[in-house]
Amino acid sequence: MRRDQFPEDIQPHLIPEPSGELVYRCLGCPAEHGIESLLYTCPDCGSVLLIHDRQFDRLKAIDGEHWQRIIDYRRMLKIPAVKGIYRYHEFIGPVIPLDSVVYLGEGHTPVVEANGLLQAKAGMRFFYKNDGQNPSASFKDRGMASALSYINFLIRQGLVDQVLSICASTGDTSAAAALYAAYLKPRIKSAVLLPHKKVTPQQLSQPLGSGADVFEIPGVFDDCMKVVEALSEQYNVALLNSKNAWRILGQESYSYEIAQDFDYAMADKVVVVPIGNAGNITAVMNGFLKFHEVGIIDALPKIVGVQSVHANPVFQYYSEPDSSKRKFVPMTVKPSVAQAAMIGNPVSMPRVIHLVDRYNQVAGRQRVFFVEVAEQDIMDWQLTANRNGHIACTHGGESLAGLQVALKNGFLDSNETAIVDSTAHALKFSGFQDMYFQNRFPDGFAVSPDPSLVNQPRYVHPKHLTQVPAPGKPLEPGAMAVFVEAISRQIAAELGLKKRT
Repeated sequence: MRRDQFPEDIQPHLIPEPSGELVYRCLGCPAEHGIESLLYTCPDCGSVLLIHDRQFDRLKAIDGEHWQRIIDYRRMLKIPAVKGIYRYHEFIGPVIPLDSVVYLGEGHTPVVEANGLLQAKAGMRFFYKNDGQNPSASFKDRGMASALSYINFLIRQGLVDQVLSICASTGDTSAAAALYAAYLKPRIKSAVLLPHKKVTPQQLSQPLGSGADVFEIPGVFDDCMKVVEALSEQYNVALLNSKNAWRILGQESYSYEIAQDFDYAMADKVVVVPIGNAGNITAVMNGFLKFHEVGIIDALPKIVGVQSVHANPVFQYYSEPDSSKRKFVPMTVKPSVAQAAMIGNPVSMPRVIHLVDRYNQVAGRQRVFFVEVAEQDIMDWQLTANRNGHIACTHGGESLAGLQVALKNGFLDSNETAIVDSTAHALKFSGFQDMYFQNRFPDGFAVSPDPSLVNQPRYVHPKHLTQVPAPGKPLEPGAMAVFVEAISRQIAAELGLKKRT
């Protein structure tokens, strides 16, 4: 569809132009800093930053219903730069021109309604948002598209040159960072730090395949993060963890997509996300707040943040009902099947505290809730979901388990509709499924298989068969007929099939 074929009142807004005035705003002091250089913490007080648009009010010149139409019509454009998260350009990175946008197919992941059987088991209507269908198979691509588009913008402006991007990771961040950096070679190179033996083979293969320098170090993610922070403070590198405020901007697209996919009706919606390093829940809250402020949505959905009992510092913080007595205490994590969420000291915790207060205040009542779930429930719900047509990762299992706890605790109403986050593709964590099926989880995980959920391949070779095919050694027609008949008969018997009459 050509631009002149769109409605006249939409045409001037269809293709976004650079606008706004973005600054880093500190959450620990009143300072604001320009975005001309890479910043991760406030130079004045050391606290984390959020990106603020000083000219955000300009967006209110267009009413909410008109914004809905603009965004919906943009769906029809064939311009790569607005096919992904920058469909919402004015709310994510308005200063970035479209020719600096890096688009690798991220965003607009499917929202799949659970079947009737699974919804009945869960106790309410819900959908999975399959963020594992992003290019590197996780939600991290949203933030990387934003962070790397920003760095690409700085390079094109001549403000930086020959950038080395670096991140700490439990797997998904490194895969996304390495992928997007590889696209911008030779101007950007990539290095990642992983906790030794704490990343699945599938996740490890991704940054290696993208050509990143991969370093494994002793410890867990929190230890990797300390090293990366030291490197970013002492050397000229671009930090790509969620400490990077541009990452948060990109991940806000998750909220915008949900709003658009549900026709902007958020009053009866619940968004369930795992917490991990707390960047995602931060972005989800901030995104909905922006859309609400402009009038694109007229109500804020409920948000449920989920943590495993093996890594639950945010849940512990909010378990104190008296806000004046709350004190954040980092924890030593235990092994978790929700590996990417196995973080005891989330770098975005100050953002969480700031935005939870603001979100509930704007809503006029509590709309953000936190729950903890058992490792056993994470695995059981993941497998149950995938037996009903989904491709949920362990973190998708964590989210669905969290939905159950929130419903049981009375945080939710069974008449509401939930959107449950599956942050990565199930294949990334297939090793945990194998351990479950083979009953070989180490004791530290506290997971035992439910026999009704165990599934194993069955080898079929009737004892009377003396001749069977092998690679490069096909059977003669007569022997092959005997083989096919014997195998077919045994499979039919095991499946309880009846012969045609």
